[in-house]
Amino acid sequence: MSTNAATPILRAEELVAGYGGPAVLRGVSLELAPGGAPVGVLGESGAGKSTLVQALLGQVRPTSGHVTFEGRTVSRLGRRDKRRFRGAVRTVAQQGLDVDLRWTVERALAAALADARKAGRTGGRDGADLLDDVALEPRFATRTVQSLSGGERQRLALALALATRPDVLLLDEPLTAVDPGMRGEIARRLTETTRADGTAVLLVSHDVELVGRLCPTVHVLADGVFVASGALGDVLSVADGAHPAVRGLAEAAPLAAQRFR
Repeated sequence: MSTNAATPILRAEELVAGYGGPAVLRGVSLELAPGGAPVGVLGESGAGKSTLVQALLGQVRPTSGHVTFEGRTVSRLGRRDKRRFRGAVRTVAQQGLDVDLRWTVERALAAALADARKAGRTGGRDGADLLDDVALEPRFATRTVQSLSGGERQRLALALALATRPDVLLLDEPLTAVDPGMRGEIARRLTETTRADGTAVLLVSHDVELVGRLCPTVHVLADGVFVASGALGDVLSVADGAHPAVRGLAEAAPLAAQRFR
């Protein structure tokens, strides 16, 4: 678990979840607190990272353990609490851009900001600020969504999620199509924005470099459980007896393993 001093707003406790067959998650505990440092979850494809995000969102119902938002069980939220939850907890998935592709970027951002105002979550920011958050130049405002590259669409999805100034931001492989050289800059800007807004961030990814840049604390997910936790450099300082998943991450990203030690 993270060690933030603030009271956790989103919490998973001994979470067991799956899709009707064998459990994908087998006892995962995690806390996200406003103003706390971003938390990373590393794991290979199939490790259960997306299942964890879906469970935190209430899209997958646990078979054991539970997920709570502000102390309330997510799968049992009433209508009013669900509205608050949707504004307070935002997610960006790998293919998560859900807007009309014929719209301009400017229109998509304006719609997101209008929704934020309706939810009472405005922060005096505008579309230009949101573009800057994800390192998209002002000229992108007049582009249509369908004209954007895959990486540009992922950055727009992140900007739209930030429009509500969320309490919690869940990132599921959010920058896979973004040029590796740009990911560090986006991570830097995202850190600044979420720190200023007090947003709790969870990043789940197989990208060791991105997780290392954004998250002081990481967990390695394998076999449905966290098999290692701590600062990335400590986790990747592989010693005899380390879990094979940890050794695999260190071997797959040797430069990152050296950089964050």
